Amino acid sequence: MAEERVCVGAIAGAFGVKGEVRLKSFCAQPEDIAGYAPLWTEDGRRSFGVRITRVIPNGLSARLTGVATREEAEALRGVQLYADRSRLPSLPDDEFYHADLIGLTVVDTGGTVLGKVRAIHNHGAGDILEVYAPGRRTALLLPFTRAVVPTVDLTAGRIVADPPEEDE
Repeated sequence: MAEERVCVGAIAGAFGVKGEVRLKSFCAQPEDIAGYAPLWTEDGRRSFGVRITRVIPNGLSARLTGVATREEAEALRGVQLYADRSRLPSLPDDEFYHADLIGLTVVDTGGTVLGKVRAIHNHGAGDILEVYAPGRRTALLLPFTRAVVPTVDLTAGRIVADPPEEDE
């Protein structure tokens, strides 16, 4: 069985004419992505060594092993890159990898199931949990703050949330 992997970046296309790629890093420190190599495609069929060549607007320019031409780099546009979880640093007790939160059951403070985390979004003001529940017309969006999400129990596979009151 393949080792568990976490998405750490994506290829946004070619950069220049000599096989460099435009790399979007999802790491707290963008340049750290190179230290987690080899990076794998989602299906695990290809892996790449990574050497950051420079910081560019909206990302990094990088050389990937096995990518020598602009055409090869452009063909990788949109490919997400995954690192072996064992290569990632351990986090403090109050921090979580997004991959650990997706799929967890969300309950309110009374124990009523609100749904499951489908995605985590961040538009600049902090993380937002997208919680999906069958029968609900729209996803429940919860700010991922200690006030709204006081408990994350990875072992039990659940999140306790105290959502703000909805206006009727």
